[in-house]
Amino acid sequence: MLNMAFLTNSWLSSFNLPGLCITAAVFLHYFLLAAFTWMCLESVHFYLALVKVFNIYVPKYILKCCIAGWGMPAIVITIVLIINKDFYGNGSKRSESNPFSNFCWIQENTVFYISVVAYVFLILLMNTAMFITVLLQIHSMKSRIQRRSRFWKR
Repeated sequence: MLNMAFLTNSWLSSFNLPGLCITAAVFLHYFLLAAFTWMCLESVHFYLALVKVFNIYVPKYILKCCIAGWGMPAIVITIVLIINKDFYGNGSKRSESNPFSNFCWIQENTVFYISVVAYVFLILLMNTAMFITVLLQIHSMKSRIQRRSRFWKR
C-alpha cells in the first residue's frame, strides 16, 4: 500500500483539489509509518524466537501485533490531523514543463521531523537494541557449547 500511495501521489496532486491532496498525503504518511512499525514488530518477533525461545506464549499474539502495527501509526496521524489538517498539502509549485512535479506530503518541517524522522529513529534504535541483544545471546550460547565440548574432551 505504501508503494501504491507513493506512485499515485503526484497524479492525485495534479487535480489541485486540497481535500484529495490531504487524503493522499495522509495515506502516504500512514503507510510509511506502518511499514516501519511492522519492521519493529519483526525485530521483537526475532528477539522472542531466538532469545526467549521457550515459555513465550503470548495470548492473542497476532491480534496484539496487528493492533500495534496498524494502530500506532493511526494514533500519530490522528494527532497530526487533530492539531491541524493543513499540515498536509501540496509540496511544490506547479511548473509548466512538468505537471507532475507536485507532491502531496507534510508541509511543516517541525511536524515532519517529529512524526516521521523521530518515529523512524526510535524504531531503528529499537531494532538495533534487539539485534545487539540477539547477537550477545547467540555469542553466549556458542561460548557455553565450546566450554562443554572442551570439558567432555578432557
